[in-house]
Amino acid sequence: MQDIRASSESIRQYILENVEQHAADISRLTARKFGITRQAVNRHVQRLVAEKALIEAGRTRSRTYRLAPMLNWQKNYELAAGVSEDVVWRNDVAAQIGSLPANVLDIWQYGFTEMFNNVIDHSEADIAIIRVQKTVVHTELSIFDTGIGIFRKIQAALNLLDESHAVLELSKGKLTTDPKHHSGEGIFFTSRMFDEFSIDSGSVHFSHYFGKDDDWIRERPPGTGTLVWLRLNNHTARTAKEIFDQFTTEGDSGYGFTRTVVPVRLAQYGDDKLISRSQAKRLLARVELFKVVIFDFESVESVGQAFADEIFRVFAAEHPDIALHVSHTSKEVDQMISRARTAGGWPPLLPEEVGNPGSS
Repeated sequence: MQDIRASSESIRQYILENVEQHAADISRLTARKFGITRQAVNRHVQRLVAEKALIEAGRTRSRTYRLAPMLNWQKNYELAAGVSEDVVWRNDVAAQIGSLPANVLDIWQYGFTEMFNNVIDHSEADIAIIRVQKTVVHTELSIFDTGIGIFRKIQAALNLLDESHAVLELSKGKLTTDPKHHSGEGIFFTSRMFDEFSIDSGSVHFSHYFGKDDDWIRERPPGTGTLVWLRLNNHTARTAKEIFDQFTTEGDSGYGFTRTVVPVRLAQYGDDKLISRSQAKRLLARVELFKVVIFDFESVESVGQAFADEIFRVFAAEHPDIALHVSHTSKEVDQMISRARTAGGWPPLLPEEVGNPGSS
């Protein structure tokens, strides 16, 4: 009897975790996954509907299912009233997040307080709107402010080319327009802790998905203010410490942020190719703040000789204490990197290489 119950629980969990991507064919998908009939799956689906975990719509063959909202909460905050992120978390948001495992609550507390503090200190907004939505599977939280816009503010403060350039710098981490009061680590680590993370501001959409090395950026219709959106599975085994540790190099004490991943493709504009030293220098801005730098060449098919030389010979020679790594390189990119390193008197840089650029 215990095995049957365990199997039923597995089937129900599978349905809940996959119904959003398979609203119209969840029964067929589940039947194939567990080797049971669609009629047996439908009994589980109907039980979830009866328990108000799922909502059904349509009839017979056109019937679809989606997760039922357990909570849809929203509140407006006047920022001029001296509001603080810890008080809002303790008095309002934590109660809406609800009773979840300690590791999940830790991630939510870190992510919310970091993001809301950014709104308070940097947005120049009068109003912020916090919204929490919850299902049996996951929780989503959004913060919208009516301020200047995060990418626009970074662009102006650091004299960058445009808002897309601001996203490139944000992706590296340790970026702040107020270094006296902020470390610039909050957005970086928050984006890595959650299943999904996004920021919509100005004409830019920036997002990161857990398990993916790279960040994504796309243009959107220009808007006002900034919208930050977070999503996390209610029973993830992930911990905040695991994420901090991923970006801490061996031998560091505490949670020193010494390792970063640089998404090279964010240095591209439109159909431009990465060929010049100026483009390379833009990519290299502030990477000297880290001990280990991983250049992620996902979606970059080729680079120019000058671009590669500036990073893997000139910069490497000027910063021999910084370990340079690469990932997702094409054959053409590998050739250009090897050429630059050979000119500097170093062996080819392998993706798994550890140590400074001159190590053999």
